[in-house]
Amino acid sequence: MLYVFALLIGVVAGLRAMTPLAAISLAAWLGWIDLSASPLSFVGHIITLVVLALLAIAELVTDQLPNTPSRKVAIQFGTRIVVGALAGGLLTGDWIIGAILGAIGAVIGTLAGAELRSRLAKAFGRDLPAALLEDAVAVLGAILLVYLV
Repeated sequence: MLYVFALLIGVVAGLRAMTPLAAISLAAWLGWIDLSASPLSFVGHIITLVVLALLAIAELVTDQLPNTPSRKVAIQFGTRIVVGALAGGLLTGDWIIGAILGAIGAVIGTLAGAELRSRLAKAFGRDLPAALLEDAVAVLGAILLVYLV
């Protein structure tokens, strides 16, 4: 089941790149997951949590701006894959399989998220409701995943 969570946290990274890392940091800080044996144990430190949370919030805000580039451009897409891999590895403690599954999930989340948001925006007649719905799915999904691990 842990590997399914790695794939799903990758999907969240495809929706919002910084949200999975902020959720994992929160979970580690709260003691929901133990990263003490990880080389990235600092992720559970309060300073890391604050920085990642601020970055995640900034991403949620900038995603609503009209000049924000598509998530499918190389730098955006690549970032989501790297973050998905990192999140999958952190979540499972398996730096190979967890990272691969997280990266695959990020590809799925990026492509499916863009398509679904486009369809929802057309259905709503504008992008903002679709974007806010996607934000909610990403944030709540990430928190639920780290809680269930």
